Amino acid sequence: MIRYMALLTTLLGIWFIMQTYFDRSWKAISLRSWLGATDKPSSKQLPRHKCGNQKSCPQNHFAFKIISGAANVVGPSICFDDMVLMSSVKNNIGRGLNIALVNGTSGQLLKTDIFDMYSGDINKLDTFLREIKRGTIVLTASYDDAATKMNDKVRAHFVELGSSHVSKLGFRDNWVFLGAKGLKNKSPFEKHIKNDEMTNKYDGWPELLEMEGCAPRKMD
Repeated sequence: MIRYMALLTTLLGIWFIMQTYFDRSWKAISLRSWLGATDKPSSKQLPRHKCGNQKSCPQNHFAFKIISGAANVVGPSICFDDMVLMSSVKNNIGRGLNIALVNGTSGQLLKTDIFDMYSGDINKLDTFLREIKRGTIVLTASYDDAATKMNDKVRAHFVELGSSHVSKLGFRDNWVFLGAKGLKNKSPFEKHIKNDEMTNKYDGWPELLEMEGCAPRKMD
């Protein structure tokens, strides 16, 4: 009798262990399957797009990203076709308007320059804009103050390049813009935020602006 009891106890123990093991294993396997997990680490990586943009550009388009300055502390940056044209790291940015000129067909950088719009010579910017050749892409980013020295003549040059907001640009506004010499219509690539003490993110300045997109290559 004792032998039968011992055997029964052993069988019950084995049954209990098997039930517990398989039940937990099944749950673990089901949970991993439900979560889409695999035993092998995934080798897939998210694709990197030019200029760090969220998506790639179609054929015959140039990827770009323009970031304005933040207050008078963090400088702007301009990237075009995966090349950083202006930035604090390159040490070629400054207070006012930071402008890069690019060949609209080849995408080659032609020139970069900085225009102090608070205490600089506005005639320097007027000459710069007047000499831009047809088919040139113009990328502009503000830093600190973009408008104190602005006059009607300079605003007219930017309107010719496709700007819709330059006429409203004021003291310490933030502005990013991509236009081109010879555009028939207004540029779709422009952002502007007013300096307003009720909505400013920083003390005396609005938040920075960031704009990315795909600029069409000049084909003719």
